[in-house]
Amino acid sequence: MKRRYAFTLGLGAAAFASLQARAQTPLRIVSVGSALTEIVYALGAERLLAGVDTTSLYPAAARALPQVGYMRALSAEGVLSLKPTLVIATTAAGPATTLDQLRATGVQVLVLPDHYYYDSVIAKIEAVGRVTGKSAEADTMIARGRTDMAELTKKLATATSTPRVLFLLSMGGGAPQAAGRDTAADGIIRLAGGTNAINSYAGYRPLTPEAVLASRADFVLVTRQTVQAMGGIEAILDQPALRRTPAGRAGKVLQFDALLLLGFGPRTPQAAQELASALHPELARAP
Repeated sequence: MKRRYAFTLGLGAAAFASLQARAQTPLRIVSVGSALTEIVYALGAERLLAGVDTTSLYPAAARALPQVGYMRALSAEGVLSLKPTLVIATTAAGPATTLDQLRATGVQVLVLPDHYYYDSVIAKIEAVGRVTGKSAEADTMIARGRTDMAELTKKLATATSTPRVLFLLSMGGGAPQAAGRDTAADGIIRLAGGTNAINSYAGYRPLTPEAVLASRADFVLVTRQTVQAMGGIEAILDQPALRRTPAGRAGKVLQFDALLLLGFGPRTPQAAQELASALHPELARAP
């Protein structure tokens, strides 16, 4: 794993060195991915942004920047129209042919691994710090994040349970889509000291009523955006199978902003701490 991060950071250093060699050309960055855009702003490097993708909704100032479309459906023409010198993206961005087209024009393209554990967040912060010339600020941010996560780990060591959490992404127009392994929801649940109630598959899949019951969920976790789209918590609980789970019987539905909860960016320690407090109320009562 350390080798993977060293390789990623090496790419960042190489990209930055190449850009510095073109000192006569101002650095213009197109950021593809909400976590990367958040990092750029958190480092104070937003003046370098020429544009962002449509998932970059935080902070609010990012919404005023030119957009290049959805991160998984980029077009070379749309990105090139902003005259970038550097595109930073995660492995979720694509298609690959578009990224190859951008490289062929001479635009630097830095693709960073996007995994759902905290070391991946650190790797992204380090790399963005390098290419924006904000390594000192990145080091400070990383140190603060490590401290926050260490404090959370210490608290969770005293937790009396590991509640089962069912994350539902979409609930309209059919069976609810639930998060399995290798998802951002799975990652944040684990960071917060919970257990993903769905571990029989990876990614997101629709759940049958039988699978909802079999989840034996202690909590249902949803995004605030899903609650708004459904018309409230009661609408989410208004499913016979969900009502029969421990979470449904107790009305334990937790809602969080989507980018905060699932972004795996600079606010991940905050998201993990807030979710942990909701899953483990006994920690707040501990001396």
